[in-house]
Amino acid sequence: MSNEDVAMEELASAAEIEALFVQSAAGIAYENGRLTLYGVAPTTLMFSDRPQRVTGHVPTEEFLDSWGDGEDSFADDPPNAVLSIFSEDEVNDVVVVLQDPTLDGDSFGYHVEILDGEMPASGGASSLFIDVVGRPLTPVSVCGVRRRARRRGRRRERRRMMY
Repeated sequence: MSNEDVAMEELASAAEIEALFVQSAAGIAYENGRLTLYGVAPTTLMFSDRPQRVTGHVPTEEFLDSWGDGEDSFADDPPNAVLSIFSEDEVNDVVVVLQDPTLDGDSFGYHVEILDGEMPASGGASSLFIDVVGRPLTPVSVCGVRRRARRRGRRRERRRMMY
């Protein structure tokens, strides 16, 4: 069994994971509330924290196609993200809310609301770290904490009913 098969098997067997997505790009442009990642990688990295520690790659087109899927989709509850823009002199981090994604070749665009930091009009190599509010649990979001508490409560109730 290849490492990829093992990773996919772990992903399939993980009932609930706490995951983040990362998109890497050769450069960015920002104008009129629209962020474009140029030279975006063909896959979006996904990883989870303990206890499963699942990692994997989702084709970027599939990531876009799943934007509106599920009860608490990104379309219904837009995710927060941190855009980390690298340059020779510094790393510029901007916290944003992502909405209305589009993919055109290797250019991935989002309408963004800037929560913290200053978005440059352009930049070089960048990574976009996407919080999964509305997806599998996230350890750093208020919504994820509330969902986790509700699920734990339901599990406890089921255990009580079993005994």
